Amino acid sequence: MSRFTEHNFKGQKALIRVDFNVPLDASFTITDDTRMRATIPTISKILADGGSVILMSHLGRPKDGPTDKYSLRHLVNHLIKLLNGATVKFADDCIGAEAYEKSAALQPGEVLLLENLRFYKEEEKGDTAFAEKLSKLGNVYVNDAFGTAHRAHASTAVIAQFFPGEKKMFGLVMEGEVSSADKVMNQSQKPFTAIIGGAKVSDKILIIENLLERATDIIIGGGMAYTFMKAKGGKIGSSLCEMDRLDTALELLQKAEAKGVCIHLPADSVIADKFAADANVSTAPSNDIPDGWMGLDIGENACEQFANCIKRSKTILWNGPMGVFEMEKFQHGTKMMATAIAAATQSGAFSLVGGGDSVAAVNQFGFADKVSYVSTGGGALLEYFEGKVLPGIAAINE
Repeated sequence: MSRFTEHNFKGQKALIRVDFNVPLDASFTITDDTRMRATIPTISKILADGGSVILMSHLGRPKDGPTDKYSLRHLVNHLIKLLNGATVKFADDCIGAEAYEKSAALQPGEVLLLENLRFYKEEEKGDTAFAEKLSKLGNVYVNDAFGTAHRAHASTAVIAQFFPGEKKMFGLVMEGEVSSADKVMNQSQKPFTAIIGGAKVSDKILIIENLLERATDIIIGGGMAYTFMKAKGGKIGSSLCEMDRLDTALELLQKAEAKGVCIHLPADSVIADKFAADANVSTAPSNDIPDGWMGLDIGENACEQFANCIKRSKTILWNGPMGVFEMEKFQHGTKMMATAIAAATQSGAFSLVGGGDSVAAVNQFGFADKVSYVSTGGGALLEYFEGKVLPGIAAINE
């Protein structure tokens, strides 16, 4: 049992750092509420115990203090719906008289949502005095915002020092994220396959280097595959390529070989004559793409080669799509990876999907409930896989 599930919140005011940084359209409608839904079990457990909840979060990157566009008030009605009609109050500020009065007056079973923390520069600066003001709003601190755990901000790390050991803890989202990531990095059953996609090698160097110590197979797809192809002397047409990373790509291939890790590059590609949904499409070997054409997805042979590797794996990490899956013509490869991961999971593998685009892909293709764990962490998960210490985790564990 975890500290959170064991704790009885009856009569307590739980100050929860959540990650409600959700996308809103022009009319302030939430277009993806995954992060909000993820925290509902944490909030519900506290309310069911007879406690009350004060929620703090950031939204977007406001530059000059309070801006309606970044106000958390736009989330209140949706939060009420997610909590099955619970009372949700809103404070126009995250500190100050109104916030203190409203939190003091909260009854068991009620929720108070505070205004955007980033309306104060002190939040991102990790200001101690600001963190202390926030800490006065509750008597238990729960960090349930894994997506911001890699930042030493006032509400995610600094605030923890104002609560004694038994009064600070991870919520269920954080617990799930930390134990799933730990299962992949430190307790992985072999064969362990990591599927790394996305546009740039430079974004993924550290994670690949760290995985070379742990994985048996690393599948590389997406735009970054062409930097590897070019480094090996291939012709990649006008595919994406980081010319300043060719040596890095070769070094990673050499290190992998020395460690006995198998790196899989896509044998063939779906190529297009322009980066557009209505482009002309063809296929070519990934190391022999004609001039004027670019690889925008992995080809049929690559799909088969990668799927076979995934299906014999016991542990799977997926970070990054195989192609431009937002365009229908170039989503087949990403969809095939999701299908293979779902099949492997059903056969007993542990699969973790993390990183914005892969999460969007499993949601879009309807595979979110067919993998072991979908991380909401994004940047935090990447840093964890790079082997870095995350301040939000360290602050609770201290």
